[in-house]
Amino acid sequence: MNRQNIGVMLSGHRDTDYAARFREAREMGLSSCQISLWDPSLYTDRTAQEIRSAMQQENFRVSLLWAGWSGPCEWNFSAGPDTIGLVPPAYRHKRLEELIAASDFAEKIGVTDIATHVGFIPENPADPNYPGLIAALRFLCRYMQRKGQFFLFETGQETPVTMLRTIERIGLDNLGINFDTANLILYGRGNPVDAIRVFGKFIRNTHIKDGFYPTDGENLGVEVKVGQGLCDLPRILRALRDIGYSGPYTIEREISGDEQKKDIADTLLLLQNLLGRDG
Repeated sequence: MNRQNIGVMLSGHRDTDYAARFREAREMGLSSCQISLWDPSLYTDRTAQEIRSAMQQENFRVSLLWAGWSGPCEWNFSAGPDTIGLVPPAYRHKRLEELIAASDFAEKIGVTDIATHVGFIPENPADPNYPGLIAALRFLCRYMQRKGQFFLFETGQETPVTMLRTIERIGLDNLGINFDTANLILYGRGNPVDAIRVFGKFIRNTHIKDGFYPTDGENLGVEVKVGQGLCDLPRILRALRDIGYSGPYTIEREISGDEQKKDIADTLLLLQNLLGRDG
């Protein structure tokens, strides 16, 4: 394992000082980040220049662009299937255009991996919505392939075998997975250790996160500080090691403020300890 390859998830906005954010992460002992640009209007030459300059100035690496999209989005089990990602036909064309713009933006900042939530991919491959989704993803991945880029599925709304089937149906060699250690639990989709056995060979990046299973049929489970939920991080890291994973361990904590910084720092220490122990 690369013990030093520990990063953090950072969000970019119109007023973000990227140099300051990278400097803070580097001073904490982190070596890389994923940048989440949820607003597609940020894919500008100015933003790209700011990020490139900050990376060079702070000697800091961006491992992945996490690409958002426009339109409604509800993170629950009732409205989520009709609003999240490329799955809803009503928003697919617009969001496909936005992900193509994300690919162009990633090229400007020198990042090869782009991830997003595709949505509640149908479990039934005979679902009439499934072929159109596959066609849209294949079009996007071919566009990215010409740039030497990889499209990564963020785990969450789909079961591991559904994600595997979708990657196989698209049938291109520039597909991967951004493996969120908590999302499979938060969405009630499976155990993250077992998921590695299903789709592990496609994992190219991670979100080191923790949480609990849903307790009702409408709402996701609760995300918590790493070590306080149901993710068995030592087993997850060993399973990743066993499949030869060598990418970043990217810490994500979905809160803000001083508590977020403290939780990220604590998770960094935990990861350093566990990776050193397994090394």
